[in-house]
Amino acid sequence: METQGASVVITHHVLDGKEAEYEKWLEHIVPLTKHSEGFIDHQIVRPIPHLTFIYTVIIRFDTIENLKKWMESDDRKKLIEKANPLFRKNDNYKIRSGLDFLFETENETKVPVRWKQFLVTWSAIYPLSLLVPLVLLPFLRLLKIPANHYSDGLLISGCIVFLMVFVVMPNYTKLIRKWLFK
Repeated sequence: METQGASVVITHHVLDGKEAEYEKWLEHIVPLTKHSEGFIDHQIVRPIPHLTFIYTVIIRFDTIENLKKWMESDDRKKLIEKANPLFRKNDNYKIRSGLDFLFETENETKVPVRWKQFLVTWSAIYPLSLLVPLVLLPFLRLLKIPANHYSDGLLISGCIVFLMVFVVMPNYTKLIRKWLFK
């Protein structure tokens, strides 16, 4: 049995004016996902109103097998069929083990070797772990949010993960693609 876990990144291009219906649909599918065997956690990145229309859903399971079981389940297929009229494009997703999805580019289907993934991830997280607290903590104090090691850590790590997944890694992997996939 695999121990490193598995992630799926799902993108739904929702039609203008259908966001409320999509949110209602999420209220049905999320509880089913949470009760699936091997479910660990999920994150929904919502579009910016009147600017973007893509919902990104990241779901993590304990094994690729359990993740595939959910993604191919009859329950999910029925709910996707119900939601299809809300989408500009069909349901789109990619299953990856561990953090492989961070190294995904449009033209590459293979995954870089683990030691390169380690070096690239470390080299991206290190500067973020220095810069994000320098920017975020003064901002929190400006908002009169009292210093608290746990809540500060939660917000800092959340910002770092968000930046890694949606800003840094998509661009960084394009920049070093030749070396990364060599």
